[in-house]
Amino acid sequence: MTNNEAEKNTQEQETKMDTPDTQTESMGQENAQEEGKKKRTAKQEILSWIGLLLAAVAIATAVRALLIEPIKVDGRSMLETLQHGEIVLVTKPKMLLGKLERGDVVICRFPTREKQYKLSIGASLDIGLTNHTLFVKRLVALPGDAVAILGGVLYVNDQPVEEPYVTHVSRMDYPRRVLRDNEYMVMGDNRANSHDSRSADVGPLTKDMIVGKASFVLFPFDRFGPVK
Repeated sequence: MTNNEAEKNTQEQETKMDTPDTQTESMGQENAQEEGKKKRTAKQEILSWIGLLLAAVAIATAVRALLIEPIKVDGRSMLETLQHGEIVLVTKPKMLLGKLERGDVVICRFPTREKQYKLSIGASLDIGLTNHTLFVKRLVALPGDAVAILGGVLYVNDQPVEEPYVTHVSRMDYPRRVLRDNEYMVMGDNRANSHDSRSADVGPLTKDMIVGKASFVLFPFDRFGPVK
């Protein structure tokens, strides 16, 4: 065997001996890369779901604040227009655009019946939260109107108001009162038993206390339809 042939055989043997280690190293690198891709993919998937969840919460909050919100009727002050336990759809655009009208059924924040909560975030940051008690009434007078109840009849600007939805008339008169700027008068359709703007602890409401207009009864289904 010549020297050249011997050197060639030696190189081939060395190549054969090195090949398994090289393959193993290459496979290890591929596995590491694949594992890294899986970790990045899982992290991206989690972040994607978190982003979608936050977006859904933001959209739901915006819808409730600016467009619509379901609210349950509590109490019997709006008989017979609304019944206790009914779920109504409250719409917000009319209120936000300042287009509320006399006769609208509205959802309001009850004065002096809010609860304050404080959420502490870290040592230097607190977030204040307010939980308002809501009630449903009918808007009977707007800023600048003169309002009174005499003999069970509602008078606005000294003119009697026809109210076919009132079946339980007021037992007491309410003396004439002229509303100031940003004062709104609300009363329950059950005038004989309603805690509303006629009461000293409620009084006329400001615009920011009116949440929206009760537009539709959603439940029970046999009562489904517009609120009039």
